[in-house]
Amino acid sequence: MTTHDLTNALNALSAEKHHNAVKGIKRGIERESLRIQSNGVISPKGHPKGVGSALTNGHITTDFSESLLEFITPVSDSSSQTLKQLKDLQKFTLEKMGDELLWPISMPCFIEHQDDIVLAQFGSSNTGKMKTLYREGLKNRYGSMMQAIAGVHFNISFPDTLWHSLHSLEQSNASMQDFISDGYLALIRNFKRELWLISYLFGASPALCSSFLQGRKTELPFKKLGKGTLYLEVGTALRLGNLGYTNSAQSSLRVMYNSLDEYVAGLKNAINTPSDIYSNLDDYTSTAPKQLNKNILQIENEFYSPIRPKRNAKNGETPTDALLRAGIEYIEIRALDVNPFSEVGIDIEQIHFLDVFLTYCLLKNSPQMDWKEQACSTENLDTVVNQGREEGLMLNFNNESRSLQSWGDEIFSQLSEVAVWMDNAYGVDYYSSTVKRMATWIHNPALTYSGRYVAELKESGLDNGHFALALANKYRENHAEAQYSEFLKPWLEQQVVESNEAQAAIEGADTQSFTEFLDAYFKGK
Repeated sequence: MTTHDLTNALNALSAEKHHNAVKGIKRGIERESLRIQSNGVISPKGHPKGVGSALTNGHITTDFSESLLEFITPVSDSSSQTLKQLKDLQKFTLEKMGDELLWPISMPCFIEHQDDIVLAQFGSSNTGKMKTLYREGLKNRYGSMMQAIAGVHFNISFPDTLWHSLHSLEQSNASMQDFISDGYLALIRNFKRELWLISYLFGASPALCSSFLQGRKTELPFKKLGKGTLYLEVGTALRLGNLGYTNSAQSSLRVMYNSLDEYVAGLKNAINTPSDIYSNLDDYTSTAPKQLNKNILQIENEFYSPIRPKRNAKNGETPTDALLRAGIEYIEIRALDVNPFSEVGIDIEQIHFLDVFLTYCLLKNSPQMDWKEQACSTENLDTVVNQGREEGLMLNFNNESRSLQSWGDEIFSQLSEVAVWMDNAYGVDYYSSTVKRMATWIHNPALTYSGRYVAELKESGLDNGHFALALANKYRENHAEAQYSEFLKPWLEQQVVESNEAQAAIEGADTQSFTEFLDAYFKGK
């Protein structure tokens, strides 16, 4: 973007011609949750048959394991509708789960051994078998415990009206497709620069069940609570740190975000480059494969990033080919912990804040980001993950030391400007009120999710597992008492029938062997 001053950009967009341009932001949510037994231990059962096919049900599926459910809402321009849809999906699924519960936090429940985590099964089709073999590769590369971590993915796209207004105001000569892609990449760079703030505000995994470590040693300054709980006194989001979704083998991957071609080239290099680390694992060409292939990444989805540019792909099209074909369509935020204080894993205030924060990331100046700066942003995130609520914490701001409070105050000052503009456009006041309330968290870390979680955990006197189990039972009761509102039960039941029929059709249409199918897939990537 060429608009260098955020205030000037907002003033220009406040003109009558562009006043409502931001209206029509669209969102979708993907919430993951482990199925657990009534005693808090991971479920050994398969995906509930009552919710249909994990391969073809577009709203209720699995992620890595049979026990890791994923609830997916359709695209909507109403955040309240999205949350109601998410609630209906979870209510329906709980009704099909017998006495099992949904784990309400990101870090896993008690798991005795990683082999207790059963890989997700998608049926006998080549597509289904590929999905399972990919997960076999993840297990053999990183271990299953990491894959048992749950999160919330927040998808967002800005309306065409906003893109046209920005295109006009900046007097851009770029095609609209290229302009939009460049704009989303600018957003991503700014998001990465200030990702630490998301971890500070919404990180909700400062504690874990000690079984998660499986005997591994760690240098983190854990404190113990009860018999089986480890927690960081001033930590925020273990899920985003070295114990969570990290991959040391990927640390050398130089995936950059300065242009779409550069981003795609970085990913394509990773999925086409043999890995020294995984070369000893048999791939799909073997009789007993342990992974899809021996490359640094088996497929593009293996790249762990807190934010991704996305486009809905056509059948058989890879994610990067979809991006090259038609540009960036929306952004996927993957940095959110499951919110333990919400029965659906995310609440309306988080959505309002993310609307403002991501709009701010789009509109403010976003210089090119070299590898050194990306590494610096990762270091800031790691610092906040482990020490985010420490008094006087210092971060790296343009190669100078700056306090989290000073930087946070500056960001919130700018967020308040964006919030006022968005309130005026939408005819509401909740954007400003949300930003104003969360601004106080910068100087009072006890108000953050991680601060509240540690305080309530200590006050309960319970192990982390029993504390989360109590929440799971409470939320199950809430769902049982609630009425369906957006997705009525007959419609959800119809999705079950149709998804089972769709899986059967896919399985019946296969004409290639599994090896031939993957030969063709990787040849075309």
